[in-house]
Amino acid sequence: MRQGMLPIQVQIIPDGDGVTARAGAVLVYEAMLALGVPELVRRYIKLQERPGKHRDFDKLADLVMTLATGGECIEDSRALATDLGLWRLVGRKPASPETLRQFLYGFHDETLVMKAQQAAQARGLAAYIVEETKALRGLAQVNEAFIRRVVKRLRIKKATLDHDATIIESHKREAMAHYKGGVGYQPAAIYWCEADLVVGDEYRDGNVPAGMENLRLIQRGFAALPHGVRELYFRADTACYDVDVLKWLADESRPVGPSGPIGFAIGADMTNALATLCRAVPDQEWSVLDERTTETVSWAEVEFTPGNWSKTARPLRYLVIRIRKHQGELFAQGGDTKYLSVVTNRDGDGAKLIRWYWEKAGTIELVHDVMKNELGAGVPPCGRLGANAAWYRLSALTYNVLSVLRSLALPSEYEAARPKRLRAWVLTLPARVISHAGRLVMQMSASVEKLAGFVEARRRLYALMLRPAPA
Repeated sequence: MRQGMLPIQVQIIPDGDGVTARAGAVLVYEAMLALGVPELVRRYIKLQERPGKHRDFDKLADLVMTLATGGECIEDSRALATDLGLWRLVGRKPASPETLRQFLYGFHDETLVMKAQQAAQARGLAAYIVEETKALRGLAQVNEAFIRRVVKRLRIKKATLDHDATIIESHKREAMAHYKGGVGYQPAAIYWCEADLVVGDEYRDGNVPAGMENLRLIQRGFAALPHGVRELYFRADTACYDVDVLKWLADESRPVGPSGPIGFAIGADMTNALATLCRAVPDQEWSVLDERTTETVSWAEVEFTPGNWSKTARPLRYLVIRIRKHQGELFAQGGDTKYLSVVTNRDGDGAKLIRWYWEKAGTIELVHDVMKNELGAGVPPCGRLGANAAWYRLSALTYNVLSVLRSLALPSEYEAARPKRLRAWVLTLPARVISHAGRLVMQMSASVEKLAGFVEARRRLYALMLRPAPA
């Protein structure tokens, strides 16, 4: 050996199914089995037209496992496919990248895109939201049913749903310009904080305004919740500051969605009328909320009514925020004072409500970061909108499967672990695969197994499969 090289000899063997570098990825697959995802896929997704060696669930599972183990495009499934020991454990061969690509294409329907374009042109609009195909909606139903099965076992009775849209940069020919100056897509998602689950999403072209037609997705988010969850809350930025959204949330007898109160806080547009009210608040009525290095943040409450608000409806509270730069400091747009506002139907201390609203920055925005940068959502696979929407939705499902592993199977030290940490400590466990007495046996060192609590995790997943969810 040359100086500086390790004294290692490399031998290439024809069959590598006796070892695996991703033994922990078996847990991802078994989590889907334990919670009945194969049956849900058969019920809601019917893309496979004739019998073949790969079912719709097989292809969905291959994509979820690719994303969970660090892949960010369809071609990355090739790396997973080379782990022959893993697929020996799974009990089948993986689908080819081309098979997976055709599976994603099945979620797209170009006639729906043309229909949306024509409807927008007739109304003189440049932006439009494309109706989802039956298969794409079926994929959402798989995720929603999966969520219900998980939460019944977690016995969570409270749901705070956070809504937000995000920009996904893309240079696909079909990608459209977005408000930040680039081109790409702008999907929106709803995240259930207490359960750590993505309960809804909608994939949109980049030129679709973040505030366009959000009520439908909000309703779907609440519809995904199990019936036993009765304490409901909602948070969103100014994209959801819409009278129809406010009315639906405030109406306890709402015809579509759960009955009863939904406590909400939404960023309000700083209109000229609202800004005038803010400037008119006397200095002594502002209460300090936060002292920062270069600015002071204060809050007050003003009386304001959004347009078209019913006179008989309960008035909403407008909590306004004043950010004032210290002497000599100015905002980029000039001036030393900026005003923001939050509209809410909740009672209680305004300062606490504002801080509760600000917590959204550490929930749904973090989920967007994880999905885009660690679970492949930031790399659209093609120029077909429906296929990209399915890819994004599969990223959300992958997020939820990993969340289930953390909450129901893995040791407590992984409760807040991001996917990249799960890969380092759990999913990429080395193991030997052998046959003994007609059964497959996975052999791994005691130190490796201890890191992930692998045996106990499998026992817990198996218990989930045997034990039906509480009613």
